Amino acid sequence: MAPLRCFCLLLLLSAAATSATSPGRLVPYDLLYADGVRAYFARDWGRAAELLQRALHSYAGLRAARRACRAACRREAAFLGGPVAAGPWEAALFGRVLQRADCLQHCLGSRLGAAPSAHRASPTIRRDFEQREPYNYLQVAFFQLKKLDQAVSAAHTFFVANPQHLQMREDMEKYRRMSGVKSDNFRDLEATPHWEAYEAGVQHYNADEYLQAVTRLEESLTEALSALEECRALCEGPWEDEDEEEEMQPGLYEAIAAHYVQVLKCRQQCVLEIATKPGRISATEDFIPSHLDLLQFAYDQVGNQALAAECAASYLLFYPTDEPMLEKMKQYRAELGEDTAVTARESIQHYVQRSLMEKKLIYYAVEHLGGTFNDPDLWTPDELIPENLKEKHREDQEKQKQETLDMEESEKRGPLPFEGIAVTMDSRQMNGTQRVVFDRVLTESECKDLLRLTKAAGEAGDGYRARRSPHTPHERFEGLTVLKAMQLAQNGDVDWRDAKLLLQASEKSRKIIESYFTPGKKLHFSFTHLVCRTAVDEKQEGRMDLSHPVHADNCLLDPEGQECWREPPAYVYRDYSGILYLNDDFQGGGLFFTEMDTVTVTAEVHPKCGRLVAFSSGKENPHGVWAVSRGRRCAIALWYTHSQEHAEKERVKAEKLMEQRAVEQDQRDEERQADHSIRSSSELPISSSGARPTSRRHKPGSDRTQQPKELRARDEF
Repeated sequence: MAPLRCFCLLLLLSAAATSATSPGRLVPYDLLYADGVRAYFARDWGRAAELLQRALHSYAGLRAARRACRAACRREAAFLGGPVAAGPWEAALFGRVLQRADCLQHCLGSRLGAAPSAHRASPTIRRDFEQREPYNYLQVAFFQLKKLDQAVSAAHTFFVANPQHLQMREDMEKYRRMSGVKSDNFRDLEATPHWEAYEAGVQHYNADEYLQAVTRLEESLTEALSALEECRALCEGPWEDEDEEEEMQPGLYEAIAAHYVQVLKCRQQCVLEIATKPGRISATEDFIPSHLDLLQFAYDQVGNQALAAECAASYLLFYPTDEPMLEKMKQYRAELGEDTAVTARESIQHYVQRSLMEKKLIYYAVEHLGGTFNDPDLWTPDELIPENLKEKHREDQEKQKQETLDMEESEKRGPLPFEGIAVTMDSRQMNGTQRVVFDRVLTESECKDLLRLTKAAGEAGDGYRARRSPHTPHERFEGLTVLKAMQLAQNGDVDWRDAKLLLQASEKSRKIIESYFTPGKKLHFSFTHLVCRTAVDEKQEGRMDLSHPVHADNCLLDPEGQECWREPPAYVYRDYSGILYLNDDFQGGGLFFTEMDTVTVTAEVHPKCGRLVAFSSGKENPHGVWAVSRGRRCAIALWYTHSQEHAEKERVKAEKLMEQRAVEQDQRDEERQADHSIRSSSELPISSSGARPTSRRHKPGSDRTQQPKELRARDEF
């Protein structure tokens, strides 16, 4: 569903009137966007589609005008070279600044047809366009207009940049199943040329098709450098005040320096922008140097040593001490002859020299004027960084590497299969790997129903009697399997709905864990156990033990040897574990993780209704349970395996019992329905025209009532 951003948009809607545009005038995209959203909620699909398309066109036109004008004015009012006339330095410097400002105002005014200030949108609207949100609305409008090809293209364009969007993922699957939708309808209307060329080039490279690889990689490098220049040009926008509450305004030179450094930092970050594929979080590391590395090898393979040497020389501008590349350069010089001059590409020389100049200015500003700088490049020379900032730079680089690894790990995960579930803690927050905590997996009423199941099972006295815990004499232990729950329901000892909920809750947990840790790779149940641990009141004084000692779930933990032996009697086939908590009205009973020594605690998880903690079952996640010192702690313990031969057999039997129960229930319902039909057939109402009432079912997109509820994007599906 498209985010409505109601409050922000209402402010725009009240100010934005749909205005006719005179030829040559570019209407501000935020006003068109607001009008388009207004038409969308009024269900005026044709007008919504028109206005949203015009908003996207205006947004693209504004960016193109800014890029073109800044490039033109950079030539017309250049800062390099001597001043127009000899005089004081202020006149020489600021004279050119004023000329550049005048050039930009005139150029943008003529291109936009209005003052440039009229095109300054709010951060919320800018973010919407950066995230391709208009396409989210646009695809619904096209769907309603029965323009399937355009609806699919708009949906695909949004989905490419937002691959974690659950609702759009479902919509894309529905589009793929629709008749009349062609494969070429799934095209990215905002595709960046350098990414298409880069991915094609890498595919050819990996397939040893080096002639095709050099063609596409050269195209990618050219397009990437062009996109970099366009991004840098857009950095020269208005001052973005990071501290709006600051009362004292900076003086002339401080203000100029602050804005200029802001522009320099923005330009430096452009390399991350072009190196980040739409829909991804982290950038491709060393994006520009990697082109040169791939190209030099590919040219060498096709026998063009001259261009291979040129690419190697260009790569060495980034990493001048890289031993393998230096060896390659020696080889190329020997093959080409010592008299052959080998130089780096002029475009790469310019890129490196300019980047180093900007970094030098930024580091000077950080050292003397304060502030921070997250250097986007791994190749920045150490000698460029001031001594008192080197340690901080190294820490930032390590932190950035770790964040990149964390992001890459998260990108591998699939989207969660259920709405409303929150990831409360991930591996990084839990100081480990393959660990996560989800909240809101169950509702309060579902937790109460499952607790009622444990109580009813205990009263039935069959297979769920409280006994001393196998781990501690200070607690009583009760356990119920899914098959036993179904058998108790079959005997009438527990409610069928509660037993069914146990199956459903454990399956929901399995889907969540599978989608998070192993998307596309099936997880099977290994064992499911509804467990309650109850403190024995008279045995708590002076207690020093744990409810469950520290262990790993698929190996035998050896703290002395800092090893975990994956061998029987350990359940070596278990791959992932989970605990779904049902209550928190007790003391103690929290889960904790440790180092291999079993004593250094790295993370703790406090139980609460609907909280699911999941983790890989190996030596990387030793864990235990603190003593339950008062009350009764209930949870569903879950273990999973990738091995189908070790799948839980009892669960298959339980599911068959549930299916049998469902068939019997359907038969009873049909018998009651048939009996009701016989008794009431003579009373069926007839409309005034003599026809029976039509079906109440609706096609996708049809109105369900005369006064529809507030419309959400893609409700039409």
